Amino acid sequence: MRRAVASLVAAAAVALAATPAWPALPEAAREPVARVEAYLNSIDTLRSSFVQINSDGGQVTGELYYRRPDKMRLEYDPPSRVLIVADRWQVIYHDRRLKQVSHLLTGSTPLGFLLSEDIELDGDVTVTGVEATGGELRVTLVRTDEPSQGSITLVFAEQPLELRRWTVVDAQGLPTHVVLDGVETGVALDDELFVFRNPRFDPRGRSDR
Repeated sequence: MRRAVASLVAAAAVALAATPAWPALPEAAREPVARVEAYLNSIDTLRSSFVQINSDGGQVTGELYYRRPDKMRLEYDPPSRVLIVADRWQVIYHDRRLKQVSHLLTGSTPLGFLLSEDIELDGDVTVTGVEATGGELRVTLVRTDEPSQGSITLVFAEQPLELRRWTVVDAQGLPTHVVLDGVETGVALDDELFVFRNPRFDPRGRSDR
């Protein structure tokens, strides 16, 4: 029994040692981070075209649909034929060309924190960098419990504050850039956009794209 207790204490000590001790945000960074939080929480719906630039330089385009608190859809244009739908706790990745469907937990995805009811840039995520330059504000985040898995940098126009693009850097250090074009907020979005129908079981989910 004593040995078991000692093992538990040792395991807890290892876990605490493995938890990164993030420094407190500098005073100058707190106000812009609070502005970003308020802006993100003010969005009910968002629609935008986007260009995605992959680490190999390849580009694809598509449409982004976002409804707080827990819904997002990225519809990629041909020839990509990829569809990503987030609804509540899961993210569904559908490769129409390969006829493959994958399911992920929202918390394991770079943009998962945007699907929270109350978006907070602390706790589950940690701000590691804030930079204001050239009329833009950049905020870099990592997952607090898995910082080695990569980062995401959100880039906003400052006046007025508006999301322009983001960059995801994966665990191998490879970046993917997503540039938004024609951002609209407060728009009506059909509920059907956030419903995934697996074409294997539901003919309404079929697509010729």
